[in-house]
Amino acid sequence: MLGIALSSLRHRGSAFMAAFVAMLLGAAVVSACGGLMETGIRLAIPPDRLAAASVVVTGDQSYEIPQAAPAAKSAGGEEDEEEEEEESEWVTLPERVRLDAGVADKIAAVPGVARAIGDVSFPAAVADGLRATGHGWGSAELTPYTVSSGTPPTRPGDVVLDAGLAAEASVGTGDQVRISAGGTTGTYRVSGLVTPPDDREVAEAPVFFLSADVQNLTGRGGKVDAVGVLAAAGVDAEELGERVRTALAGQGAVVLTGDERGRAEFLESAVSSESLITLAGVFGGLLIIVVIFVVASTLGLSVHQRQREMALLRAIGTTPGQVRRLVLGEAMVMAVFAAALGSVLGPYLGGWLFDRLAGAGMVPEKVVFHQGWIPALIAVSVSLVTSFAAALVAARRAALAKPTEALADAALEPVKIGWFRPVLAVICFAGGIALAMVTMLVMEGPQAAATAGPAVLLWAIALALLSPVITKGMVAVLSGPFRRISAPSGELAVTNARTRIVRVAAAVTPIMLATGVATANLYVQTTQVAAGERAFVESLRADAVVTSPSGGLAPGLLDRVRAVPGVTAASEFVTSTGFVESPYDAGTPEDGWQLRGATAEGAAQTMAMTVASGAITDLRGDTVALTAEHARRLSRKVGDTITMRLGDRSRVDLRIVALLSAGPGAETVVLPARLLAAHTTAGLPTQILVRTTPDADLDRLSEAIGGLGAQVSGRDALIAAHGEQEQTQAWVNYLLVGMIIVYTAISVVNTQVMTTTQRRREFGLQRLTGATPRQVMEMTGVEAALVAVIGIVLGTFASLVSLVPFSIAVSGTPVPSGPVWIYLAVVLIATLLTLGATWLPTWLAMRVRPAEAAVAAY
Repeated sequence: MLGIALSSLRHRGSAFMAAFVAMLLGAAVVSACGGLMETGIRLAIPPDRLAAASVVVTGDQSYEIPQAAPAAKSAGGEEDEEEEEEESEWVTLPERVRLDAGVADKIAAVPGVARAIGDVSFPAAVADGLRATGHGWGSAELTPYTVSSGTPPTRPGDVVLDAGLAAEASVGTGDQVRISAGGTTGTYRVSGLVTPPDDREVAEAPVFFLSADVQNLTGRGGKVDAVGVLAAAGVDAEELGERVRTALAGQGAVVLTGDERGRAEFLESAVSSESLITLAGVFGGLLIIVVIFVVASTLGLSVHQRQREMALLRAIGTTPGQVRRLVLGEAMVMAVFAAALGSVLGPYLGGWLFDRLAGAGMVPEKVVFHQGWIPALIAVSVSLVTSFAAALVAARRAALAKPTEALADAALEPVKIGWFRPVLAVICFAGGIALAMVTMLVMEGPQAAATAGPAVLLWAIALALLSPVITKGMVAVLSGPFRRISAPSGELAVTNARTRIVRVAAAVTPIMLATGVATANLYVQTTQVAAGERAFVESLRADAVVTSPSGGLAPGLLDRVRAVPGVTAASEFVTSTGFVESPYDAGTPEDGWQLRGATAEGAAQTMAMTVASGAITDLRGDTVALTAEHARRLSRKVGDTITMRLGDRSRVDLRIVALLSAGPGAETVVLPARLLAAHTTAGLPTQILVRTTPDADLDRLSEAIGGLGAQVSGRDALIAAHGEQEQTQAWVNYLLVGMIIVYTAISVVNTQVMTTTQRRREFGLQRLTGATPRQVMEMTGVEAALVAVIGIVLGTFASLVSLVPFSIAVSGTPVPSGPVWIYLAVVLIATLLTLGATWLPTWLAMRVRPAEAAVAAY
């Protein structure tokens, strides 16, 4: 039967084109998502400023979240230890975990090490706000930078600038330049200029200081961000890395070699890696479901349209097994070629998607996209398994039927769905209802999107499984209006739909899927963005915010701000992430608790918080304020102590001084700003929230602090900046959702073209009996409109039963947020695709002489 299958594919390739395209594109998009995930896992970042270091050593940014209360852990036993290890969950800490400066001396003693240089980095701003990064002069050797003009710094107050940065600032050797760093602004003498090797571009231009100045600006005595290791001549970098790793075992250090070294420079890459893996996993999973669904539907329709051929094969003595092998052979030959070609296209599509994500700031631009053989293997496997299963199901009905029944079925399409489809549909309906309940009753805030997305697919699959029955009922309901649209073409269109209900249902399915997926996912994003903006505005009590281009604010700046006329309250503001270690916190969010740092005297006036008990004015020293609900879960009250692990891995004991009221999803932990800032990468507060009188002049505030390298933004600017950030994240999701929508839209076109092209003989007979080409076009137009209406209605239903619970969870209302034109655009595009994919092949069929078309088998 394989020979017959190959002959069938060779001579009637157009009949299989739709299924081939679905398989090819399915393999390509699955491969692309696999490439994104592999890139996140590998996290290859070639070193930039640390390129000369053979090995780079940093602090360990990973943290194991406690998974059980101490009392619940067994006192001993291998089984309990293994179970605890399996339950461990690790996260990436958001702040830089620094190393003791003495680590450099230990590394220097390792055989094969020429030099070990401690590196410290901190944000700086040169001249009129030109962004740069400050380092000690010793770090210049790690690139290596070479002095192109002047000399290295020799006394306090000397700096060496990158030559390109100096040109932008219009300064040269011997000139004075203002630099903001470490919360202060000072004037420095440019002692020299440096250039990187081969004039290559470095991500952030450096400013090199004397070690004493670095200590004064950062206050990080005895700590370094990383250690760059220069290998002795002839020493292999990987071998040296192993030696260093052995020497530092158990000291909380991570040894990086090769393209891993860039992770030490781009701290955000670790968090971006997790986001990329999660994003690729979620959308890749959804895509696999959609691909399985579309390929199965398209291949099933392709086989169904050949019922007459199958009937003839059965009538001349072909056994059911032979029919099954024929269909399987055709499908698998197609799948092999489609999967192979799709896996070749996958890396190009994945690279394009990655570039868009990097451009949106989701991952550092220095991360290298990498796609090996594993994503291709997964894509090929999904394509082959899906094609095999779909072909097996599609061939079953024709293969098991008696020859006379098969011939009858070829001319008439009774609605037979068996027992398996209803059972599976009930399971999908139950899953959709369960996800809706979880979304509405359990999920809070952005987490609700994790269940809303899969829910729409479950509803769509359930409706598709029952599509022949549902379509038959909807055709009966809509037959009256559509008959009157264009008689007699409307009458004939409705009659065709009733007699070909299985094919109509197959055409409805991709339209329903495209409409449901597009509507649900687009409105999930708009609703989430609107809820985030609304929550931000409601929580924003400050009328202005003070920031610094150098990333940190001076300790005395808060008092200067408070002294400005019109300022009623001001508070330093810091954000980070942390974990409650004691007592055991079963409600810890996946990425830890959102920590906010505030100043006791101005917190209540500048931040949206309601004190239930205690006093927020006591927020000084090692203290903390929790929500009342959080404290209840921890069995703690005002005056009790908890132990927290902060973002830089530091462990602190904190006394509870206040309990706050907070709504669902709005729980946060508030610490003194100075305490929290000391455990962040910047080391200083990054903002000051300001409350003013209604008639206050923000220009006066800007003038009062202008000489300190600080900037003032009003409330409207804050809201706009937050909205832009929300839209950027939404855009990333729009991009990946768009890929799913485009794939389903292509399946709509595929299906319509396939079903219409197969009717050339019918169109020829109609024209021989007196129908004009215009009447045939009108008839197919009414049929397409009927298919579009049914698909859009079912897709809208599938999206609504997912959107309503999500909207209730996120915004407290059953009505999703977002403009109506989004839905209207989805409906219009679905309709135009259906009409266009129907009319084009019909018009092409009209160009064939009626007599020739009437005798055509296909």
